[in-house]
Amino acid sequence: MIEVATGQLQVWVDQDLCTGDGLCVQYAPEVFEFDIDGLAYVKGPDGELVQAPGGRVEVPEHLRLEVIDSAKECPGECIHVLRTDDGTPVAGPEAED
Repeated sequence: MIEVATGQLQVWVDQDLCTGDGLCVQYAPEVFEFDIDGLAYVKGPDGELVQAPGGRVEVPEHLRLEVIDSAKECPGECIHVLRTDDGTPVAGPEAED
């Protein structure tokens, strides 16, 4: 787990799978936010929602564990956390636990 916490990470939300449960917003409101459609989206560094399908944002270093936990706890399994350098899944539906 230490290696994951120290590497650069990106995150994105698959809105087709989002249940609107809101755990991600509770874990990391600086990274996730609901839009008017009731689905979660990631926020860019400027605070704007990234609405393009598959749109990714860098995970701030101080929020890495919160973002990983949100992906692991998400009931819709729609949060994807990837290593920036090689795209390896770290958490989410494609990650090996």
